[in-house]
Amino acid sequence: METLSLAVWAVASAMAVVSFLWAYRWSHPKVNGRLPPGSLGLPLLGETMQFFAPNPTCDVSPFVKDRVNRYGTVFKTSVVGRAVIVSADPDLNHYVFQQEGKLFESWYPATFTEIFGRDNVGSLHGFMYKYLKTLVLRLYGQENLRAVLLAETDAACRTTLASWAGQQSIELKDGLSAMIFDITAKKLIGYEPSKPSENLRKNFVAFIRGLISFPMDIPGTAYHECMKGRRNAMKVLKGMMNERMADPGRKREDFLDIMIEELRKENPVLTEAVALDLMFVLLFASFETTALALTLGIKLLTDNPRVLETLTEEHEAIVRNRKDPDAGLTWAEYKSMTFTSQVTLEIARIANIVPGIFRKALQDIEFKGYTIPAGWAVMVCPPAVHLNPEIYEDPLAFNPWRWQDKMEITGGTKHFMAFGGGLRFCVGTDLTKVLMATFMHCLVTKYRWRVVKGGNIVRTPGLSFPDGFHLQLFPKN
Repeated sequence: METLSLAVWAVASAMAVVSFLWAYRWSHPKVNGRLPPGSLGLPLLGETMQFFAPNPTCDVSPFVKDRVNRYGTVFKTSVVGRAVIVSADPDLNHYVFQQEGKLFESWYPATFTEIFGRDNVGSLHGFMYKYLKTLVLRLYGQENLRAVLLAETDAACRTTLASWAGQQSIELKDGLSAMIFDITAKKLIGYEPSKPSENLRKNFVAFIRGLISFPMDIPGTAYHECMKGRRNAMKVLKGMMNERMADPGRKREDFLDIMIEELRKENPVLTEAVALDLMFVLLFASFETTALALTLGIKLLTDNPRVLETLTEEHEAIVRNRKDPDAGLTWAEYKSMTFTSQVTLEIARIANIVPGIFRKALQDIEFKGYTIPAGWAVMVCPPAVHLNPEIYEDPLAFNPWRWQDKMEITGGTKHFMAFGGGLRFCVGTDLTKVLMATFMHCLVTKYRWRVVKGGNIVRTPGLSFPDGFHLQLFPKN
């Protein structure tokens, strides 16, 4: 018995030593240099719980703010089992974007890759990424915006707002999501609400919550809902692709047809898997992020009457200068919206729809005395820059005039990265600006509104409206 007790004690002691060594190595990884300060938290779990803690304000999350105050603008942490360097430093952020493809490459957590597909555009590099970007710009570039999309967006906004005006209440985020999805899905896949794809949008609803989440495919979790939505959406997209591939005489009508043409080439660069994942990403990115930003924008306008009054004056002047007050919005009118452009930038700065932009270090990188080890993830944190009082005076104030007389932002800058930066600056930026400006034009020139209920926000870390934002619209005339 005594011998057995000694054996059990020895095994227990050995396990304790192994556990201690494992925990020590987790929290003290070997690197060729000096890591930024910070904590990697508990083994495997890291600081994931703190990272996902809800934040009911537009301010920088307590997770980032507390660590910046404690460690400085560059610190280490661990989220969902992965060691990460978090950057709230404008200089490092800019450097990361400018060194894309040289010292850094695009990288996202495993949940992101599983949900958007292993061949999604965010996971592709070099020639393949540039090739896909060129294809997407055929749809979202300024030439097509000017020739086609502006008029279609204007018509959709008019029709949608007119239908809302007859209702006692409209939940703005859902209404905007449906409208924008109809616009973009028509151009992407020839979407018609009467076709089997009419339920396609609902498969994307839970994506903001699930993109950076615990990879637990268990019913009830955000990750499970995302994966379920992906499977359903991919089934629809694959069915559409197979149908069109079997019809060689079909004329080009939408972006999916362009994908089919590329796949039919003698030596295609594109594969079916890449094409399907690209369509999937574009469908999501085209409507959800813009709908969230615009919903917050209308809330900010509602809460700031002076901004709303100045915005309304600009748009009413445009209508007065038309020969036909009911004519559709023109490209010249859109480009003349100086204050509207300032409002859009201010909404994007405060909204911070993308709370983190991920890259991976391709080699050991020295920055201000610290080492970012090869293979480590880097999370650029836009909110920490956009809401920094040393960069933007009174950063939580909705003040579009702060952008007055500033140069037009056509790419990410050191102090503004709402649309990313560098090689991967968002190709949908111009479309987003057109959608927001067009909706605001139609809204403020023809309607007034009152808040029925909701409007509270929560960030976990993505933006959401847990109680919705319910409005009632009234025609001005």
